[in-house]
Amino acid sequence: MSRLPLLDGVLTYIKEKNVSFCMPGHKGGLGFLKTMKGRELYENFIKADITEVDGLDNLHHAEGIIKESQQLLSSYYGSTKSYFLVNGSTSGNFTMIFSVFNEGDKIIVERNCHRSIYNAIIMRKLKPVYIKNKLNLEYDVPFPFDKEHFLCLIRENKDAKGIIITYPNYYGICLDLSYIIATAKKYNIKVLIDAAHGAHFGANKLLPENPLKLGANMVVMSAHKTLPSLTQTAFLHVGPDIAISKVDFYVSAFLSTSPSYMFLCSMDYARFYIEEYGENDYEELIKMCKLNRVKINKLGKFHILGQEDLENVSGNSTKDINKYTMDLTRYILNVPKGYSGHKLLEYLRLSKIQAEMSDSRNVVLIFSPFNDEQDFEKLYLALKACDMESLKETYVHIIDYDIPAQSMFPYEVMDSDKTMVELKKSRGEICAVAIVPYPPGIPIVMPGERLDENNIALILYYLKCNVTVLGINDGKVAIVNK
Repeated sequence: MSRLPLLDGVLTYIKEKNVSFCMPGHKGGLGFLKTMKGRELYENFIKADITEVDGLDNLHHAEGIIKESQQLLSSYYGSTKSYFLVNGSTSGNFTMIFSVFNEGDKIIVERNCHRSIYNAIIMRKLKPVYIKNKLNLEYDVPFPFDKEHFLCLIRENKDAKGIIITYPNYYGICLDLSYIIATAKKYNIKVLIDAAHGAHFGANKLLPENPLKLGANMVVMSAHKTLPSLTQTAFLHVGPDIAISKVDFYVSAFLSTSPSYMFLCSMDYARFYIEEYGENDYEELIKMCKLNRVKINKLGKFHILGQEDLENVSGNSTKDINKYTMDLTRYILNVPKGYSGHKLLEYLRLSKIQAEMSDSRNVVLIFSPFNDEQDFEKLYLALKACDMESLKETYVHIIDYDIPAQSMFPYEVMDSDKTMVELKKSRGEICAVAIVPYPPGIPIVMPGERLDENNIALILYYLKCNVTVLGINDGKVAIVNK
């Protein structure tokens, strides 16, 4: 009999009844079952897999029900125009970059942006100036960049056409976006936001603000990460001073010409849900998160970061004390030095609890209003029963470092001949790949930057400590031929 490994694997996973503290936001369909409209959609998903038949609409030339739904989306988030994306936030990031920038433009970009941002920068042939992210060395958590560094960089690059920011970062930590936007506008620099993890922002006063309300020029949000929408769905929002005609073109260019109505209906429902129920449901969710944070922290084994921990970043000055905020609907579950976040993630999986991600000392859990008190209790009991001895691991110091000198732009590297050389013998060479240790997931060297004595020593340190380092294969690195 012919095998169905993919289907059988998914069905086996479903039968295991894991508690979901990860994407997607509907938590195994529970988000659709919460409302009458959601249940109706849930029961008809397969039947809704139709194309642009008579009586429906065309995503690439919306005039009927899709146009109306996107207008409702725009009205809720406060955009000039909003779009449904069936190719995920990646297509939205490409659309933003191609709509706003021209070949050869200089842009400022966060060092730890999503890889789709870097891919679009290469394809659009842009000239990036990287802005360094901070590290909280007490908990080994990557933080956004700070104001002082931002101000220095923007004053040195007044000719930059835009800045691309991740809000929040993958740990749910947010910078002072209103300050960044206000400052950028003084220099006529457009602000593009990858808010993949922030589609629920602004639904309740206890959450960070929706970036459109703060004046962002363009924003991408993954509907599926935190809202009841199918995986691969996202929103693109256009703010002030953006040419809609260009956005229309690039949205169409980067999306499938056969969009799924299952995806479209789930995005319409996600907007309906957060508009109708978001304020109250997120209030209740945040209460549960806060109560259980206290309960778990009292175990004395782990520490879930709170707002007070964001105010103690190495190097912060008193005047900057409240510049970082956090999404209270996720946990950064930290283990002490000498214990492993990766091992804790594996322990939780064996306990039928699925978390979002781990690094050397942290596990990130994402909650939605469809997690109930029983889910939190299962997490608490699993953590209470956890044998800390099983999580022990030699501690690897996360080291802060300077951004290397740039000799070529990333798009120039793509068209260059390359050679693999021993990392130890690569001093002075131009790197042809991104070299990224996990943790902390922030590139040490980017394509076009020089390998020097300091960054080579840092890479070798991580390799010696058995840290996964992307861009290094069997001790070799790709360099640009001279």
